[in-house]
Amino acid sequence: MKYSAASVKAKALTTSPDASAAKKMAKSGKVVSRKTVPPGEVRIIGGLYKRSKLPVTDRPGLRPTPDRVRETLFNWLGQDLSGWRCVDAFAGTGVLGFEAASRGALEVLICEQDPVLVDKLKTLQTKLKAVMVRVERGDGVGLLRRMAPGSLQLVFLDPPYEANLFEAALKAAAQAIGVPGFVYLEAPKPWADDTLLALGLKLHRFGKAGAVHFHLLVKADAPADSQLNLAITA
Repeated sequence: MKYSAASVKAKALTTSPDASAAKKMAKSGKVVSRKTVPPGEVRIIGGLYKRSKLPVTDRPGLRPTPDRVRETLFNWLGQDLSGWRCVDAFAGTGVLGFEAASRGALEVLICEQDPVLVDKLKTLQTKLKAVMVRVERGDGVGLLRRMAPGSLQLVFLDPPYEANLFEAALKAAAQAIGVPGFVYLEAPKPWADDTLLALGLKLHRFGKAGAVHFHLLVKADAPADSQLNLAITA
């Protein structure tokens, strides 16, 4: 199996919670605000906690990963993550980490700096009785640097766009994942192959949804056939 930068383009996504209503208002001649309003909640789309609601608090820079993007991601990864150890390093709503837990991940460490969001994540973990999930307040890059090399199968990276954390986070994630192992990255632009290689990673899958560019990455030195069997033994 040879890796290729397979490009999967998701349909354009709208951040409005009711785009159809907005279109109807526009046709009727009423003024429609163009201000982006975060939805009040997102839902887990697969697995044990399917259809469970996660609150979306109005916090600076909070961008929940859209349903269609998550669906594409877990189609790439597979629906069964049994035995996987995962880190959601810049969790926000925690939807990526809880999606992994919902699909059978053995351990999911959810990290977030915002204390308001951390409280909501802990409340959700208790509500779902998600014993495989641990919520921690802290620095996502620092957390990844503390991980034993090769100890993780999946790292989610969706850092604040303005925080200039991408390179540090990618480098730390590259050290933390094993083979097989993946880094999922959301960014405002596509990342070039040579830049990724310098950080110890290479592109496995790529997609675009609206302004979001999402990447599935593997270790730069991973053998081409190492991802054929994604079963992880605990």
